[in-house]
Amino acid sequence: MAVVLIGTIDTKGREYAWLRERLTELGSEVIIVDAGVGEESTGPASSFGAPATASAEDVSNVRVAAAGGADLAELRAAGDRGAAVTVMGEGAAKVLAELLEEGRVDGVLAVGGSGGSSIAARAVRDLPIGLPKLIVSTMASGDVSPYVGAKDVTIMYSVVDIAGINRVSRLILGNAAAAIAGMAAAWAAASEAAASSAAASAGWSSPATSSSAGAPAGGAGSGVPTAGPSAPRPSATSASLAGAPPEGERPLVAASMFGVTTPAVDAARERLTELGYEVLVFHATGSGGRALEALAADGLLAGVLDLTTTELADDLVGGVLSAGPDRLTAAGQRGVPQVVAPGALDMVNFGPRSTVPERFSDRNLYVHNPTVTLMRTTPAEMAELGRRVAAKLAAATGPTALFVPLRGVSALDAPGLPFHDPKADDACFAALGDFPGTTRLDLHINDPEFGRAMADRLHDLIRGEG
Repeated sequence: MAVVLIGTIDTKGREYAWLRERLTELGSEVIIVDAGVGEESTGPASSFGAPATASAEDVSNVRVAAAGGADLAELRAAGDRGAAVTVMGEGAAKVLAELLEEGRVDGVLAVGGSGGSSIAARAVRDLPIGLPKLIVSTMASGDVSPYVGAKDVTIMYSVVDIAGINRVSRLILGNAAAAIAGMAAAWAAASEAAASSAAASAGWSSPATSSSAGAPAGGAGSGVPTAGPSAPRPSATSASLAGAPPEGERPLVAASMFGVTTPAVDAARERLTELGYEVLVFHATGSGGRALEALAADGLLAGVLDLTTTELADDLVGGVLSAGPDRLTAAGQRGVPQVVAPGALDMVNFGPRSTVPERFSDRNLYVHNPTVTLMRTTPAEMAELGRRVAAKLAAATGPTALFVPLRGVSALDAPGLPFHDPKADDACFAALGDFPGTTRLDLHINDPEFGRAMADRLHDLIRGEG
């Protein structure tokens, strides 16, 4: 049986290499289709970041872009994320159609955020009903209709962002690998049975299949275990995350991230890993913020690096990714050390452009990708967001610090980019006031120094310094 992995290997290479290993252990042939627009994945020598598990059958992003009608280098140089997502989705769909025609697709698995999920959703849209399609997405606990459409796409919520293999993502991705392996085995067996039946009706016999080929998925002889490779019972899962870390495990730190704050969180995560922590990254999609708040409230975290508080903007203005009014409260109420920044407060999230409410038609809108439209917050909204953040931090009972990036709060908030608005940012920064422990840095939020500085400060707070 063959499972096709579709994803942006430039940003999720390690995760896809891990999935390939799990699926290989489960008896699946694996083909990776690279739909990222980063470094060219020209063949198995590069192995998309994992040389030991390369396959000559993998499909490069050069080929995917070409199938979508574009040149990869030109697509990358244009710097238009929305256009790139559209092209790579179309290209991946055509590559999948070719693989299906060749009889080399028994299931498709993809993992990612809004961009990766959008690409995967387009890629599987034309596949036949019944052929297994599984997307593990940070967007899965909200309105998933843009990703599912009218097809039998299975959506699994990732709980944490797709940003490394950790105690939580290992369970989720392990279950996803086991699920797609089981579904693919069943599909392959059913396809073989249908082919044999058709051959028998035509008066000739197909080659005999192995004794395990028709075994039920997850049953004896199937080669598919009844649980994911690392998935314990629920009680064991809870125990593995609660309280002091088990021997050999690192203390858990939660970080909030959006696509437009990824460089900052990557720098902070790298630094925190150096300092001895395991970092769980939560995609700030409403559900991600709620999951972060729940872990903090349950006392499962050593600290919180809340760099991306954008869900507060959706709550204020009426976007689709609100985490509710209690966002940015649990760590403070529990006394968990936290370091906070106004990351991506410059934007409110909506679905496809056609879904943006009419009352916002004259606002500064930016199509982030076909399923996500962003709206720039006004000076008045930014001032109110600053006041709300300040009030929440002032109510905290534990060690708390605030970092302010004076040169911009997201990847779109920089000179020459769609959401650059110093007046609006200044309104927010002024409303934040003089909260004790505030650090104002003459940096953009995505400057590596900013993320590292936040990580170092959180480490100090966790250790009781300052």
